Amino acid sequence: QVQLVESGGGLVQPGGSLRLSCAASGSIFSINTMGWYRQAPGKQRELVAAITSGGSTNYADSVKGRFTISRDNAKNTVYLQLNSLKPEDTAVYYCHADWIATMRGGLEVWGQGTLVTVSS
Repeated sequence: QVQLVESGGGLVQPGGSLRLSCAASGSIFSINTMGWYRQAPGKQRELVAAITSGGSTNYADSVKGRFTISRDNAKNTVYLQLNSLKPEDTAVYYCHADWIATMRGGLEVWGQGTLVTVSS
């Protein structure tokens, strides 16, 4: 069974930083694009940042210059560094992999989510 397990969420003051991690586990051959989405109360889930297996990245306009996505392919892990956090960044952050190749074929996988709260 393939899973994405996030960690690193929590409560932080405005202007602070957090680092989220997401590790894929299971019998994995390769992972295509990995990304982070977020969903604030009463809002739709939105893409925050994504990174391909080759390292190409894209970001939502609202986080450009503040958040940085990276990945370690050897560890099947993706990271999201969140700096200069604002109250509007408060949301549940979900890790996502659009295609994980396994012995049984490929599949799309979501993590369970980790809560980030930005408040003084």
